[in-house]
Amino acid sequence: MATEKVKGPASYFPSIEQKYGKPIDHWLDLVRKNKDKKHMEIVALLKSEHGLGHGHANAIVAHVMASKKP
Repeated sequence: MATEKVKGPASYFPSIEQKYGKPIDHWLDLVRKNKDKKHMEIVALLKSEHGLGHGHANAIVAHVMASKKP
């Protein structure tokens, strides 16, 4: 049985965990708590307050915004 390669924003998750030392669920929960803000406002928050790079922050926000999970 072949495993499918992860695509899209989730493909960044292993490197985000490795670089920032927190599980991806930490970042996903943080974004979910700020879902009332606009996409780029949340990206800016992750960058300025948590030190994430633009690509990593954008991937996390895009993943949450695209998911149906509240």
